[in-house]
Amino acid sequence: MVERTKMGFQDVRDNVLKRIQDRVWAQGDLLPTEQELAEEFGCARATVNRALRELAERGIIDRKRKSGTRVAMLPVKQAKLEITLTRQLVEDRNATYRYALVHRREGPAPGWLASQLQLAPASPVLHVRAMHYGDNQPFQYEDRWINIAAVPKVTEADFSAVGPNEWLLAEVPFSTAELSFGAIAADAELAEYLACPVGAPLFQMERSTWFQAQPVTFVRMSFRPGYQMRSRY
Repeated sequence: MVERTKMGFQDVRDNVLKRIQDRVWAQGDLLPTEQELAEEFGCARATVNRALRELAERGIIDRKRKSGTRVAMLPVKQAKLEITLTRQLVEDRNATYRYALVHRREGPAPGWLASQLQLAPASPVLHVRAMHYGDNQPFQYEDRWINIAAVPKVTEADFSAVGPNEWLLAEVPFSTAELSFGAIAADAELAEYLACPVGAPLFQMERSTWFQAQPVTFVRMSFRPGYQMRSRY
């Protein structure tokens, strides 16, 4: 039995994962119930539920109502994508980071954004565009929309020195994120900001985040030509 110290969901998750990796529970084995695990680990059942939910999302266990939780027969390898500060992306390349605010305006959400985030028509939003540089060379163009109802303090935030990504990660959590990736051709605006020819191929990422079903932000990030994204699994 695990020593009874105050355990968070990460501790429970890691203990369960280690037992699976050590073949204490083999593929297809039925795990103890949430209540049994909570009693063993000396924590709340909700803590166990959160730990098992994360393992299920990673494809390590299968959870089915009325039939219990089993070790997955074919565990799924999933790529790990973290929401990383652009500052960190630049500094990880041993470059000096610089940020510049390009545009800031409050107003009603345009129709496409309301549809994207499932906002009520004309909901108040903050539109921010910004540039990120590495060694004074263009690195990323950020085009972001923030739901003011979800983050009222954003109307008073000063984005002249700190970018909205850094500010949001420090101020508001998110519970759900949706990402999409694609290749685009630079239009005139992107070509100007990213110092590349019109039509140059660019890597673009779009990300929407929600907190407890309330939309927080939608951002479109366009990277300099030649940018590559890496992930581990």
